[in-house]
Amino acid sequence: MKSFDTNGEFSANYKFLIGSILPRPIAWVSTLNLDGSNNLAPFSFFTAVSAKPMIIAFSPMIRSATGQMKDTAKNILERQDFVINFVTEELATKVNLTSSELPYGEDEFLYAGLTPIEAQTVKAKRVKESPIHFECRYRDHLSYGSSPGAGMIITGEVLKVHISEELLDGDKINTKRFNPVGRGAGNDWFRCQDTFELERLMKAQIQK
Repeated sequence: MKSFDTNGEFSANYKFLIGSILPRPIAWVSTLNLDGSNNLAPFSFFTAVSAKPMIIAFSPMIRSATGQMKDTAKNILERQDFVINFVTEELATKVNLTSSELPYGEDEFLYAGLTPIEAQTVKAKRVKESPIHFECRYRDHLSYGSSPGAGMIITGEVLKVHISEELLDGDKINTKRFNPVGRGAGNDWFRCQDTFELERLMKAQIQK
C-alpha cells in the first residue's frame, strides 16, 4: 500500500480527495453579485448537515489560478443568502459550462442558456430548468486558510424547498425520475441509475 504525507503541494492532496470521495453530489449554487448581476457555479464538496433546522453545507476553495476567494463565497458573505439548485444528467453540459471562470459580473445563466426565476424567501435567483431548489439563508462558515487550495465550509439554513411534482412518489423523491449525477476525479461524472438495496439495521427509520 502506497503512503504519502499531506504537507506537500496542495494539488497532490486535491487529486487524492477527488479520486477517493466518490461519487460527489453537486450543489449548483446561485447568488447575486455585488453589482446585482446573477452568478451560478457548481460545487462538488457538498452535503447535508441537519434536518431541523434544515442545514446544508458546501465548500468552495480559494482559486488556484489567482489565490482569490471565489465569487460565490464573496456574494454569500455579503448578501447572506443563496439557492442550491440540483443537477440531473440532462443538465450536466450546462452545469459544466457554469464552471467556466467568467469575468466578474458576466451572467452564467445567460452564458449557459438557463432561465433565472424569482425565489420566494431570498434574493438569489433559482434555475428554472433544475427540478429541485433549496432557498438558503447564510448560517455560518469556517475558513481554513487564504492560500490556493485552502477551503472553507459555508452552511445555509434551507428556508424553502421547491420540487417538481414529476419526481414525487407521495412525499418521497423517486431517484430514477430525478436522474441525478455526481462528480468524480478529473473529467469523470457519475450516473446514478444503477441502484441496489440493503435492509437498514437501525431500529427506527424515517425513510423506508
